[in-house]
Amino acid sequence: MNLDFDKYADGLVPAIVQDAVTGDVLMLGFMNAEAIAKTDATGRVTFFSRSKQRLWSKGESSGNFLDVESIMPDCDNDTLLIKAHPTGPVCHTGAATCFGAGKKASLRFLIELEAIIKDRRENPVEDSYVSKLFLTGLNRIAQKVGEEAVETVIAAKDDNREAFKNEAADLLFHFLILLHAQDTELRDVLAVLEGRRT
Repeated sequence: MNLDFDKYADGLVPAIVQDAVTGDVLMLGFMNAEAIAKTDATGRVTFFSRSKQRLWSKGESSGNFLDVESIMPDCDNDTLLIKAHPTGPVCHTGAATCFGAGKKASLRFLIELEAIIKDRRENPVEDSYVSKLFLTGLNRIAQKVGEEAVETVIAAKDDNREAFKNEAADLLFHFLILLHAQDTELRDVLAVLEGRRT
């Protein structure tokens, strides 16, 4: 990147951070060349803090990091767009973004649900349904997806919207578990779908 750090008086360029999956705008920060280099080296977003007058990695105190997917300059080379995967709430208030709830909050919930499923697989909890299901193995998980799919179809054919929505939720939940049993994430499947778009 050939960024124009001289355009602004403080030698910093604005960096807009966007959720790589949902498209929500998460926050705005400022970067100098050193912050960009550290971001490249670590794979986690680092800004130059104007209040602290030093480099500041998002999440260094909270643990809510921003894992970088891509960085691109705008057409004038004086602003950056960073697509990232947040590991927790982005705003210091505890909100998902610094701009309030995003329009795609439902997709954000799916991402949070995936994180819980992954954690229950890696760190089993004795009374967790998800942990117990992972312990039964892939065949049982796949069977549950099949059962929930059949129940969803039956509810659809019965023309019962409430039952259909509940069965569809069960199907989606178990499908997410199956994805993680296959070391796959929802975003991997979405990437395949996006690749099919004409």
